[in-house]
Amino acid sequence: MKTLKDVISLKFKTSESEGVIFHGEGQQGDYITLELKKAKLVLNLNLGSNQLGSIYGHTSVMTGSLLDDHHWHSIVIERHGRSINLTLDRHMQHFRTNGEFDYLDLDYEITFGGMPFSGKPSSNSRKNFKGCMESINYNGNNITDLAKRKKLEPSNVGNLSFSCVEPHTVPVFFNATSYLEVPGRPSQDLFSVSFLFRTWNPDGLLVFSNFADDLGNVEVDINEGKVSVHINVTHVKKNRIDISS
Repeated sequence: MKTLKDVISLKFKTSESEGVIFHGEGQQGDYITLELKKAKLVLNLNLGSNQLGSIYGHTSVMTGSLLDDHHWHSIVIERHGRSINLTLDRHMQHFRTNGEFDYLDLDYEITFGGMPFSGKPSSNSRKNFKGCMESINYNGNNITDLAKRKKLEPSNVGNLSFSCVEPHTVPVFFNATSYLEVPGRPSQDLFSVSFLFRTWNPDGLLVFSNFADDLGNVEVDINEGKVSVHINVTHVKKNRIDISS
């Protein structure tokens, strides 16, 4: 297709921070890619460049954050020539593409949830989307409905299920005064802990444990937005280890 106007909309939810939501490209160097990078939404768009380098059409726009929270997020992309409105959860961002061309010329298939292997170095490192999408609409076509009714020809549907599986993780919310205390293992000489966390606060205690027999303690906290690990060991010359990241 060679289009002057495009309207693309969909909803998604995921617990993954990386993944291609949709991709399309053409023989003239045109492409459009919407993907998650570090839990942010990135739109890469090129309406055409020339070999001389005087017309360089690549445009990249980033919006949102923490989009891997497994909540539904809505996206609307409205394009008229070089003028773009990118709306994420009702927050609209307006921009103009680089270059001098107005038409998006996509010769190959448009893929949702990933991109085909093209041999280009950029495509190898990109992960497929892992999560749920609904209400996919591309220029007036209800892609979700057409895919479910197998009305997309030609199409290659790989391992799709038309239901959204909920994760089995159970989150715990802590306020400023709450904590969770669990029994230790006094006979073990190994201390191991792992967890996922999310907070807007720059400071706070995450984990604390005393070692048995007054041998010291371990503390994991957030200090000015950085995670720090402090290990205090008694009866040892170098009795304190501090790690910050």
